[in-house]
Amino acid sequence: MDKMVLYQVADRIATITINRPEKRNALNPQIISELTEAFIDASEDDLVKVIILKANGDAFSAGADLEYLQQLQNNSFEENVADSNNLKKLFTTIYYLPKVVIAQVEGHAIAGGCGLANVCDIIFATPESSFGYTEVKIGFVPAIVSCFLVRKVSETVAKEILLTGKIFKAAQALEYKLINFVTNSSEIHQKVKEFALSLCNESSGNSLSITKQLITQTTNSSLEKSLETAVQINARVRESDDFKKGIASFLNKEKINW
Repeated sequence: MDKMVLYQVADRIATITINRPEKRNALNPQIISELTEAFIDASEDDLVKVIILKANGDAFSAGADLEYLQQLQNNSFEENVADSNNLKKLFTTIYYLPKVVIAQVEGHAIAGGCGLANVCDIIFATPESSFGYTEVKIGFVPAIVSCFLVRKVSETVAKEILLTGKIFKAAQALEYKLINFVTNSSEIHQKVKEFALSLCNESSGNSLSITKQLITQTTNSSLEKSLETAVQINARVRESDDFKKGIASFLNKEKINW
């Protein structure tokens, strides 16, 4: 099976690249597993000080893979809990990682793909990039991703984003404080590299690690409890009639009337 995640190290920067452009870098169990493994490798690599997460192709990640969505409907509750825990492990691995993670978002970052960008410490995006949590439009619930979103933006913004399921551009994401920088597509690679190098060359690795840990502990004392609840909700919703109806309509490209 070909690897869907690429990993390379240069200048004390690990670059982790989602490499499934023909499927718009949609998430499936293999990508989730490979991403988790890559971040753990970077965390344990003494040659790595900063990490960049990016993707090949026109999208950062369009969310869950269609075949994966179909499979979820046939899973048992226990299988869906295990699957949800795998996604939780990926997000918490990045979130709690003792090294700074920079997301380089080009193109769509939707649903789980938006959540993947959101758990990174610093987010760069191009003006054309799109963000959104569209789960409610297909009978799903943005359970795990919401645990991180409400810690980054205000409750008002989180409700607007999650309840409407709307897709919005980078300028709006910047206004929501969901991302940090908007950079032209011709410059984003260089800007991200310069930012990563500045952290490597101008900041203590130990200080970066402890500062990130301090921020995380100060603002997220109840995160683990929230995530455990989210995993159970995630698994339960996958058994609902609305989820089955929504996924069927989405896969068949049919308009759904809720």
